[in-house]
Amino acid sequence: MNQYDEILSRQRSFFATGVTQRASFRIEQLRKLKKAIRDYEPAIIEALRQDLNKSELDAYSTEIGILYKEINNFIKHLNSWVKPTRVKTALTHIGSQSFIYAEPYGVVLIISPWNYPFQLAIAPLIGAIAAGNCAIIKPSELSQHVSGVISEMLTVCFPGDYLLAVEGGAETSTELLNLKFDKIFFTGSVAVGKIVMQAAAKYLIPVTLELGGKSPCIVHKDANLDLAAKRIVWGKFLNSGQTCIAPDYLWVQKEVKEELIERMKGCIHEYYGQNIVQSRDFTQIINEKHFQRLLLYLKQARILVGGGYNEKRRLIEPTIIDSVDWKNPVLQEEIFGPILPVLEYQELSEVIKGVNEHEKPLALYFFSEKRELQDQILKEVSFGGGCINDTMMHIVTPYLPFGGVGNSGMGAYHGKKSFEAFSHQKSVLHQTTLFDLPVRYPSFKYALQMIRFLMK
Repeated sequence: MNQYDEILSRQRSFFATGVTQRASFRIEQLRKLKKAIRDYEPAIIEALRQDLNKSELDAYSTEIGILYKEINNFIKHLNSWVKPTRVKTALTHIGSQSFIYAEPYGVVLIISPWNYPFQLAIAPLIGAIAAGNCAIIKPSELSQHVSGVISEMLTVCFPGDYLLAVEGGAETSTELLNLKFDKIFFTGSVAVGKIVMQAAAKYLIPVTLELGGKSPCIVHKDANLDLAAKRIVWGKFLNSGQTCIAPDYLWVQKEVKEELIERMKGCIHEYYGQNIVQSRDFTQIINEKHFQRLLLYLKQARILVGGGYNEKRRLIEPTIIDSVDWKNPVLQEEIFGPILPVLEYQELSEVIKGVNEHEKPLALYFFSEKRELQDQILKEVSFGGGCINDTMMHIVTPYLPFGGVGNSGMGAYHGKKSFEAFSHQKSVLHQTTLFDLPVRYPSFKYALQMIRFLMK
């Protein structure tokens, strides 16, 4: 018997009581979660320092503060989101009314990654709570200190029959995936995403997959190069490049390549100083395996900026490389580190063709002042989401759904989309009993003529 069967059974029993259906209960739990995060904030920041060497600024801005904002948005709007939505009714259904009811799935499984280990565990949990579900979180074993804090926080602040975090390695994930949950939400690699989807298929469990891929950043010659340099350096090297939507490679028009690189070099030194590999605040690579993988990339290309590293502390300074092509591993695999390969192009059509020859990216960033070129990119390239003249910022607003397409994922969340991601949209027709049109019944003499008229 699976050791987690009993946990799932207890959560099913709690869900069956109907208490999570009440909007007042959900809002109360969101407030409780916000207070729990505040109470554990020092422990969260310290755990992020231990696992990833994150500074307090990065920890708060990318892992904690963003969650407060998300919870506040849910508390503000939840009472309206839970109400049935009335929609139009066709002429053929005269006398009736049509509604969509958002109902919770039941017991959901959330599997979160190590790169933003607190935020990417709790953000989907906010949606699960708001939608009225019970939840089990499986945080990443690679960020063990943060996982420990998440587990303790949920255990202390919530009953396990409602919310629970389960720690462990890949074998724990496998055991959990063998259970019949009502919804699975996974954030991680494409390879593991396929395993999750395969496991979900056994019970036809709906899934949301937030994956990754190679997200291009494109700089056209007419772009504001000062702003482009600032925003690309910030987006790429935040969290030491360990961000699923970070610019994975840079495509820059040949005429402005050298100028852009020079400005990016200045931004790197301005943001992070001259001796980055000794920095107390620059995020480290999560483990030795990933560190050694990234070092191999440095040996296979020409280094334009950076290239230094501290093996003892698993730090690699922000690095820009070129002299690479699509045969190099750095352009075949998602980098997930502070290394930015640069390609150059003459015409934008080359970039569009190059991006479309590979899997659909999770994000795309395009820097240009020309509206017709912006429209061309948006029309001719498929990607999960992105920015024009910026990087990463589309993920911060609660009014834009975040998610991938094709190989970069399926489904979306953030803001109201998180509520929808954890809700089944139940369609209901309320039919009148004041009268009954005979046209649909086979005994009606002119049934065919009337149906042809109404449905043409």
